[in-house]
Amino acid sequence: MLFLMNDVVLDLAEMKLTPRLMADRFRALSFPSIMRMGQELYAETPLLHIERPNRARRLAALIQAKAPTITGALFVVPSFEADPEDVTIRFAELGQAALEDLKVRQEEGALDMLACDRQVWRRLAA
Repeated sequence: MLFLMNDVVLDLAEMKLTPRLMADRFRALSFPSIMRMGQELYAETPLLHIERPNRARRLAALIQAKAPTITGALFVVPSFEADPEDVTIRFAELGQAALEDLKVRQEEGALDMLACDRQVWRRLAA
């Protein structure tokens, strides 16, 4: 399963956790607590998805476990040393074909934040 974290496509299949194990282990975590965890992780490491891909992958797996239709997350850190509550979050529900296209572009070195903004997040003015 693929998941877009900011401008990096992560393959969650590499995690080797069964859905039942994930559900049992993380049942007590609420979706807001997972969002807060993501804000804390990104406040600490603004480029988490690049510098700590395994942590980003685990965060993506938690998001997917609680909200299976979400296949993308954008964590925006306004500045280095930002407080967790200053980190904004957006979610996306991307189809498998779109994720696979993004993955191919990533493998070709053609996927960056600008390309993701244009195709997914649409934060930049046209």
